[in-house]
Amino acid sequence: MILNVGMTLDGKIATKSRDSKISCPEDIRRVQGLRSEVDGIMVGINTVLIDDPKLTAHKIEGGRNPLRIIADSRARVPLTAKVLQPGAETIIAVSKNAPMEKVKEIRKKAEVIVLGDYGVDLEGLMKELYQRRIRSILLEGGGTLNWSMLKARLVDEVRVAISPRIVGGGEAVTMADGEGYDSVDDGVRLRRKESYALGDDLVLEYEVIR
Repeated sequence: MILNVGMTLDGKIATKSRDSKISCPEDIRRVQGLRSEVDGIMVGINTVLIDDPKLTAHKIEGGRNPLRIIADSRARVPLTAKVLQPGAETIIAVSKNAPMEKVKEIRKKAEVIVLGDYGVDLEGLMKELYQRRIRSILLEGGGTLNWSMLKARLVDEVRVAISPRIVGGGEAVTMADGEGYDSVDDGVRLRRKESYALGDDLVLEYEVIR
């Protein structure tokens, strides 16, 4: 799994008002290319509610649209969301705590997988996707989902495009929010693979050290 984010120099992937238009045009094309190369693209429900993304490679001529995977424990995805519209297949992963009436409505538009009692069982979801021959996934989550996937050691690579901006804000979203680790030594360790300038941004690519 590749975790990809565009962030400001001070580590924010969205401002305190949840504006996430950070990446330069060249990096947007890079991400679109990545989407067309992987089997699936994954986000959390907050990204869907705030940004309403298509999660397709529509800006790449002839690009292949990956499977759209949404972690949505309480089935909050709006029935009008773009991820439920035609263009690519979609899986909505919910927990047993999701209201069944809403799940029935979602199933008219997308496949629903129920995993976990209160939150989505992310490890179980990865196993289910692997059984379906989904071998490569691009994670474009917000800070909450990114943290959960990193903590569960489900991320293999991290790619970051750093924009030359500083936005500050204690309530702004960072690449990995959640409860965090108590010590630096406990944190997820990375090894740099590549770094290069792209438009106004600086792209850093890392592999996760197991």
